[in-house]
Amino acid sequence: MASTSKKPTHAAECLGVKVPDSPMLTPTRIERINAARYEGQEIAGALEVVQAGDKVLELGAGIGIVGAVVAKNAKPAKVLSFEANPGLIEHINALYKLNRLSTKVEVRNEVLISAPDAPKTMAFHIRNSYLGSSLIDSDTRATTRVDVPTADYAKIHKDFGPDVLLMDIEGGELDFLRHASLEGVRAIVIEFHPEAYGKDGMMECKSILERAGFAKVPGHCTRHVWTCTFDEGLRPPVPDGGWTTQIETLENAYVVPPTEQNFVQKAGILTSDGAYHASGALWRNGRALTIKPDLPKDDLPVRKGTWLWGGVLWMHFGHFLVESTARLWALEHLNEEIDGILFVPKRPRNGDEVNDFQRMLVGCMGTDAPLACAGAPERVERLIVPGQGFGLGPMITGTKEFRAAFAKRFGQDIKADGPEKLYISRSLLPAGRGNLIGEAELEAKLTDEGYTIYHPEKHDIRHQIATYKAAKKVIAAEGSALHMLAMVADRKADVAMIVRRPSGATRNIEVHLEAFSGNAPTTLTHLKRSWKPRGPAKPRTWMGELDMPALQESLIQAGFIGKGGKSWCALDPTTVQERLGSRFEEVA
Repeated sequence: MASTSKKPTHAAECLGVKVPDSPMLTPTRIERINAARYEGQEIAGALEVVQAGDKVLELGAGIGIVGAVVAKNAKPAKVLSFEANPGLIEHINALYKLNRLSTKVEVRNEVLISAPDAPKTMAFHIRNSYLGSSLIDSDTRATTRVDVPTADYAKIHKDFGPDVLLMDIEGGELDFLRHASLEGVRAIVIEFHPEAYGKDGMMECKSILERAGFAKVPGHCTRHVWTCTFDEGLRPPVPDGGWTTQIETLENAYVVPPTEQNFVQKAGILTSDGAYHASGALWRNGRALTIKPDLPKDDLPVRKGTWLWGGVLWMHFGHFLVESTARLWALEHLNEEIDGILFVPKRPRNGDEVNDFQRMLVGCMGTDAPLACAGAPERVERLIVPGQGFGLGPMITGTKEFRAAFAKRFGQDIKADGPEKLYISRSLLPAGRGNLIGEAELEAKLTDEGYTIYHPEKHDIRHQIATYKAAKKVIAAEGSALHMLAMVADRKADVAMIVRRPSGATRNIEVHLEAFSGNAPTTLTHLKRSWKPRGPAKPRTWMGELDMPALQESLIQAGFIGKGGKSWCALDPTTVQERLGSRFEEVA
């Protein structure tokens, strides 16, 4: 009697998804699929983060297993997959049909491009193993080139509105992340391919995700595969809203100062249950300088009352002004009395130290609240945590709320008192603080032009504010004093900044002045040479040698000094070398 047994409809099965036979299924691959080890990290991560009703965008469908497993088990509303290899589309659709998923999962034979001005087609390189096929043809293995149509990610992002991204595109993820908007995306599962773009490229991918506010899901991340979810509090501050403009109040919070002197430090706020309160972090240039601290183990002293979180307390005047004031905008929005403003030190060795200039500067915000610095971990009975409204990098413009609060409160009881023509000098600062070579000669020339030479470090905060308010023509050596000027300058004042070093700080000052006063400064870069202390030296210690004739001409053209005076002589190279001695070398 003939056998009536039917031929199996599938060759392998993974988490309820039947996989039909195809040329891509080797015995080893079948074994891995049956054991749920094939793309196991990606599948486990996706099932962790995809929720019922989600819209899932998959870049790199492979043979369709990951998208199908997600569609069957996580119950998303829709899975939209893109696969560049045309040889796989038939087998992917067969898998969807076999599992009755064709209405829930759609695959397109297109390359999804996030960069602007994408070509209509892109070359795709097919290797013997579909797993190694890629847009990148970077090794010696034999490939077959095909041209694949492209699709615009911006349009897909707008029309489809993905909640979750699944990405395994064999090295294409770096270029995709560089241009892609991740707005509205709640979770990402991504495989990195450092063999395509190196360790630095992989670090850039991870950095892009972290800057966009994505954090790794514990237990679902390895070096090469990340499952991460979006947390608004982990996103860098932006000046046009978000958590930067929000105020939260925490009960019985932990405040943890740093214990080591590093650029990035474990320090900040933990909630009463020990969770990290990310919006209390200090960010600079899109990077968090304070990260989650360890939960203190011992019983801690309790700071009674209601305190406003100030963040990191900098002893450096410029950094204090730009970074330690970043949350003071909340003083304009408090509806209750506070017992003080609480910081943690930047340098652990400073402990609970607070300086007079810091107290005076905060007092100029119209508050008599005391300042305190937590030199050791403590609990705070009530802690009001405003968002970071100001800072270096993109935050240098300040939020609208920050600018409004400073315009209304900062130095409002101080009357303008000082000369109309002002030169803000660095010539009395100690050597090694980034001086200008030739500044003494410049001061003499500007004195002849009716300018008063002003050394801000010789005056208290209130005197500086009064002086800057009165000035109508300001020339200044680039430095921290210009940040103070930006806070209080007359909106009609003209400002010229003389650059003294190659530094991103110059751009920060330009943007700060324009954002707060409404007028961009005239930036003058006239350096004959730059000098640095011998040996390793940070750019902030470099000194710029002024090109006096060129500087004179620019100041005349910008209307800061008059025409017809004597020409300014160039600095004598021999004299410059004698001043510097053997301690400095010319920067190549």
